[in-house]
Amino acid sequence: MAHAYRFGVWRLVPSEHRLLHDDRPVTLTPKAFETLCVLVERHGHLVTTQALLEAVWPGTYVEQNNLAQQISALRRLLAESDPDTAYVETVPRRGYRFVAPVEIEADQPRHESPPSAAVDAGPLVVMRGPSTRPWAGRPSTQYARSGETSIAYQVVGDGPIDIVFVMGWVSHLDYAWAEPSFARFLTRLASFSRLILFDKRGTGLSDRVAELPSLEQRMDDVRAVMDAVGSTRAALLGVSEGGPMCSLFAATYPDKTLALVMIGSYARRLWAPDYPWAPTREQREAFFEVIRASWGAPIGIEDRAPSRQDDPAFREWWATYLRMGASPGAALALTRMNAAIDVREILGSVRVPTLLLHRVGDRALRVEESRYMASRIPGARLVELPGDDHLPFVGDQDELLGEIEEFLTGFRPGEDDARVLATVLHGRLVPAAATRETTPPERLTSAIRRLVEHFRGDAFDLATLDVRATFDGPVRAIRCAVTIADTAARLGWQLRGGLDIGEITVRDGRVDGVAVTRAATVAAAADAGEVLVSRPVHDLVAGGGLGFLERGDVRTPDGQDWPTFAVDPASLRPAQAPIT
Repeated sequence: MAHAYRFGVWRLVPSEHRLLHDDRPVTLTPKAFETLCVLVERHGHLVTTQALLEAVWPGTYVEQNNLAQQISALRRLLAESDPDTAYVETVPRRGYRFVAPVEIEADQPRHESPPSAAVDAGPLVVMRGPSTRPWAGRPSTQYARSGETSIAYQVVGDGPIDIVFVMGWVSHLDYAWAEPSFARFLTRLASFSRLILFDKRGTGLSDRVAELPSLEQRMDDVRAVMDAVGSTRAALLGVSEGGPMCSLFAATYPDKTLALVMIGSYARRLWAPDYPWAPTREQREAFFEVIRASWGAPIGIEDRAPSRQDDPAFREWWATYLRMGASPGAALALTRMNAAIDVREILGSVRVPTLLLHRVGDRALRVEESRYMASRIPGARLVELPGDDHLPFVGDQDELLGEIEEFLTGFRPGEDDARVLATVLHGRLVPAAATRETTPPERLTSAIRRLVEHFRGDAFDLATLDVRATFDGPVRAIRCAVTIADTAARLGWQLRGGLDIGEITVRDGRVDGVAVTRAATVAAAADAGEVLVSRPVHDLVAGGGLGFLERGDVRTPDGQDWPTFAVDPASLRPAQAPIT
């Protein structure tokens, strides 16, 4: 075991049980300290939830909520000194990974992950680029075949939804990770998704081509990458010039598109009488001349990242990123092709949920362009954000990322909101044939509230016909749901109950999260008087003496088909609580 580890301003000495911030000791609870040690010693690796529980609480059964609380405490502590650095990444339904660059002191050997800790990636990779910034945790690059062309792609995260990220202009998969703000942006996206990145043909690590592709060819490349990673349906996230291609893909392949998100994008790249916000042809020609004369310099940084234009390190990274992304000839050809883009006529054919994000002071693309698109895409939502930067990872990226996460997952953690793993009960009360009541009596809602408290849960939305509660363990949640169903039946009502487990957040007395939506979906498939559970809940309580009957699959809001299981009431004795 290494004597000490350094990451940013922090120094961790496991053998001395010490954590130091700029060489000043910091106090942590024993379990939070042990959790940090396990993650740092296996930095760059996925450590499963079970492996963490076994390492931090050996020989003891504890609810997973205890681990979630330790992770939340660590994130708050580490973010206080360096909010722009991602330290602990959540891999939904699997575990956690320490993603910040780690240096091991005294040249001690790295800690090898034990058999109990599931690993889904190689060791942490630390490389030095021209800007001397570390490429930490860079994912491996693979290739998909699109016709005769090889398209470079990377996959980050293992969340419940797939996101295909389409960067604007030019890109370079590997060198994107050299800029910490870009790496943080991508890591945050991957915290709630399986993030699919790729370089367009003719750019970055993909094959160079004699002629740069049309939008139709780029759609073929997206389909090739999705096929390569086994993605049947994904949310498309297009930045700037990536937006028009994503909107065309969404209109053409709605069955493959879960949702559409565009950041600082446009419908047309040249001025027109009915599109007066775009640059004129003469302005575009002037920009072509800048590319001819100055490719290799930080071109366009004043418009694309004004808040960082005076940062020497960022200027160096941007210039190198452009050079690595495309040759001068390819960059000029690509920019000429972008000038010909016009997707105005297809916007009305986009029929998937759509979110447009635009900073009101964007100097590269005016906010009126997103307003135009939002007015023509049915049901589109436009969010205008403060700021002048065009690049989404520059400036206040948290507000932008929060909008994306809320749009795609159903909840948005606030600054003081800690994500907690919980089992969610969603139920619908249905009057039995023998009763004429249309709303549940007060004695029933009171009994339900007391039952939730008895089983150490938190109750939400017990008004009218809905029942919603959260629990820190699936067994208690199941027992509570069955007891509620039994109590309701004795009062002439029936419960359609559904249970799912996942990360939630509670804010202003409201509980949000994908698990909440999935529990409601499971409940909708239940028969009157029945409690259904999702596959994750079923698997977590396996071997605990509870009985289940297989039911059919349900289609969750994120596009997955999940098996459901009905709780067999005969396998447990419901705990009774007073109902009067």
